[in-house]
Order: sequence, then structure tokens, then C-alpha cells
Amino acid sequence: MDNLAILIPAYNEAQTIEKVVLDIKGVIGEIPKAVVYVYDNNSQDNTAELAQNAGAVVRHEYVQGKGAVIRRMFREIDARAYIMIDADDTYPVEEIPAMYCKVLERKVDMVVGDRLSSTYFQENKRPFHNVGNATVKFLINHLFDTNIKDILTGYRAFSYRFVKTFPVLSKGFEIETEMSIHAAESNMFVENQVVEYRDRPQGSESKLSTYGDGFKVILKIWNLFRIYHPLAFFGSISLLLAAISLLTFWFRVVVPYSHTGIVANMPTLVVTMIVLLAAIVSLFSGMILDAIQSQEKMNFEYRLIDAERQINNQIN
Repeated sequence: MDNLAILIPAYNEAQTIEKVVLDIKGVIGEIPKAVVYVYDNNSQDNTAELAQNAGAVVRHEYVQGKGAVIRRMFREIDARAYIMIDADDTYPVEEIPAMYCKVLERKVDMVVGDRLSSTYFQENKRPFHNVGNATVKFLINHLFDTNIKDILTGYRAFSYRFVKTFPVLSKGFEIETEMSIHAAESNMFVENQVVEYRDRPQGSESKLSTYGDGFKVILKIWNLFRIYHPLAFFGSISLLLAAISLLTFWFRVVVPYSHTGIVANMPTLVVTMIVLLAAIVSLFSGMILDAIQSQEKMNFEYRLIDAERQINNQIN
């Protein structure tokens, strides 16, 4: 088992990968059993060769997408602490020892490299990325009652128990959103660490699609809110349907009937009753799924215990 595993997902990063690996090796030299892993994701340049020449352990993931790469990393590597960093040379590697100490000494499950509280908005020249980061941060912190300062950062440190209990469902860049929500909903110990951010060097291109990946992130938030908070999700739908049904029933059926004594809008009456029935079904669906989710949270605690036992056995 490694003491520290540096995880670098890479796709066509020949311009920066060698510098990133060498810079990291320069700051982890005093940490025993620290290994730099580069997972090449079907790069069409010499990213893998450059990383290997710089001293990294190079492995390959042939399923395209950052989520697929992280799934492979988390399943294959055993370490007391993990640090994930992008290969584009936008993050300061000097923060690695401090993040490592937080995981080992303070027992932090996820350290978030917070760009948004430092230089991100000045360095990043893509305005819609800035708006997207702020929007996603607002949604997750309010919907999931957490205080993560930078939801979409690719610079994070993890504990063994986080890595081995995190169910990777995403295939692409929405993986960071999934990590943040999993930590919040699993009562993991999360700390923010402010880091300086610098934009990509000239000639290096981002693989992130502002609109396409942004839509996937919003959809991921929607789906995870439905999964983790089914009563709130389906209860809100139930409340909306019930309000539509009852208001329509009052103004289109009850009020005319009070004046004429005749139910003149029979089709409306039938439709409002169907909508009210849908509201009742939605409410009970949320209640049943909420009970299932409560049981899943208890089972997750048992999985955490197993993860703790595994790492203790490997250390001893």
C-alpha cells in the first residue's frame, strides 16, 4: 500500500504533463512511498511516453471520459491518502504536502482545492465557465446543505475510506459534482483549502465543453437530488400537482356550481381528480423511496466500517 498516491487523469496533455509530473516529484520527495500515477485516456499525442520518462507510473483507461478514468484509478490503487490533480498545469503542486497532512493527521475524507476564493475569476478567460461554477456551487450548497467552496475543482485529496466507498456513476466531467454530493450526503469530513489557479498555458486546450458538459452537470445535480432526497423531490411535485388540481377545481367547478347549481365543466372535474390522484401517488412514492434511502444510509455506515478495517489490516 502506498502512503500517498498522486492521481493524474490525462488526455492529450503532451504540452504540460512532463512539467506537472516533475513538479510533483519535487514536492513529494520527503514523503515515503509516494507514487505518481498517470492514467492515459486514449491520448493521440505522446502524453504517456512523456509522463513515463518523467518518472510517473503510467497506466491506461480505454473507456473514454474522466469519470471512467477515475473509476479505474479508485479501484486499482490502494493508498492511505490520494491526491487528484489535473494534467494541465493549472494547479499549484506546492499545496500537496498540506493536503496530504490533512487527510492523515486530521482524518479529513476530502480536501477541496478551492480556486474560486483566490484567482480563478481573474485567470479564467471564459465567462460562461465562471457563471457555471458559481451556479453549480449555489445549487449544491443549498440543495444538499453543505459548504463546499469549489464544486468543480479537479484538485482534491481523499481518504482511503472515501475512495473505496465512492460509487462512480458518471462518465465525464460531472464526476466532480458527484464527488461533492456524495461527500455531503455521506457525512464525510470535508475541508476547503484555498489554492491559487492559473489558466492553461497558450496552446493548451480545455477538453471541457461549456454548454454540453454544463448541461450534464445540471442534470447530474437533478438526478442525485432525486436519489438522495426522494421525499423532497416527489413531495414538491405532489404539492405542485395538488395545488393545480385544487385551484382548478375551485375556480372551474365549485364557483360556477355555487351560481348555477349545475356542474357545467364535467371534463375539467374529471381532469382535476386525475391530477389530484397523480399528486397522491407522487407523495407516497417519495415516502417509500425515502424509507429505502434511509436503509441505504445505514448500510453505507457498515461499508465504512469495512473500509476502515481493510486499511488497518494493510497498515498493520
